[in-house]
Amino acid sequence: MVKRIVANIKAENLSEGDHFYHGILGLETLMDHGWIKTFGNHEEAKVQVSFATEGGSGTEVPLLSIEVDNVDELYREVQKEGFEIIYGITDEEWGVRRFFVKDPFGNVVNILSHQ
Repeated sequence: MVKRIVANIKAENLSEGDHFYHGILGLETLMDHGWIKTFGNHEEAKVQVSFATEGGSGTEVPLLSIEVDNVDELYREVQKEGFEIIYGITDEEWGVRRFFVKDPFGNVVNILSHQ
């Protein structure tokens, strides 16, 4: 049985992710060896891996999808902090409210809440 899935995403200056992944999303630094930094929490989480031809509603496929408690609050904070919004906040027909944002490394991240 699979115990954990870890996404390993290539990035150059790892500290650039601190504000976005720790400061805004509230993830903890679980490991930092200088050449690899892992953000996460100590909660049990569902394990999922998605493969897609598009991101839904004609959008590009995001590198990560992160489910949060309050997507509207995160949307306001990301806008206030000046991160690039790729796809504005939207209620999708499949029951999620979401937006796409570029993280500090240039990756497209889908931030969502289920409705």
